[in-house]
Amino acid sequence: GSFQLNVMFPVVALNLLESIQLLANVSRLLADKAMAGFEINHEGIQGPLDRNPILVTALNNVIGYELGARIAKQAYKENRAVIDVAEEMTDLTREQLKALLDPAKLAYPHD
Repeated sequence: GSFQLNVMFPVVALNLLESIQLLANVSRLLADKAMAGFEINHEGIQGPLDRNPILVTALNNVIGYELGARIAKQAYKENRAVIDVAEEMTDLTREQLKALLDPAKLAYPHD
């Protein structure tokens, strides 16, 4: 005979609903017990963010991939901020670079 899953559907549905309930409970506990006291260290985040080579991808449309790759490699190699290296290696002004490399605009481009 042919194998039919619909016989097991109630069991599958029950397990799925129990899993969803478990995830909901754990999410609440995680938020209340583990994450409620988290504070953002803005000063500690800014340095690594400024040095992150992924920022160069925002410049690729303006300066091209090859120059962007060179900027990323040099910034990584010298442990320097991407904007500083890009300012030295391109004709873009610091203000233009700040606008292009703004992490908030990169994360939320439609805001």
